[in-house]
Amino acid sequence: QVQLVESGGGLVQAGGSLRLSCAASGSFFSIDTMAWYYQSPGRQREVVAVITSGGITNYADSVKGRFTISRDNAKNTVYLQMNILQPGDTAVYYCYASVQYVRDGPLYQYWGQGTQVTVSS
Repeated sequence: QVQLVESGGGLVQAGGSLRLSCAASGSFFSIDTMAWYYQSPGRQREVVAVITSGGITNYADSVKGRFTISRDNAKNTVYLQMNILQPGDTAVYYCYASVQYVRDGPLYQYWGQGTQVTVSS
């Protein structure tokens, strides 16, 4: 089993910054894709940013130029630097990871427990 533990959420004023972290722990062979999603009340969970094991990134249009996803493979950790935050960014942010237990084996998906980000106007 893999556990994803998030940290870094909180309350910030519009225009401010936050940095989310998500550390994976457990016994596994490798972590493939890592990502951040967000979900606000009454809406479906949506992808914010994705990073592959090779460092290729992709972002939702709404956060391009403001958010940066990165990862430290040695620490099995993914980060989300969020700048110029807007009230519309308010949501619960979830960490995601796809994991292999053996080389070339199937991928298993895991989610963190979520961390609240609230941006006040």
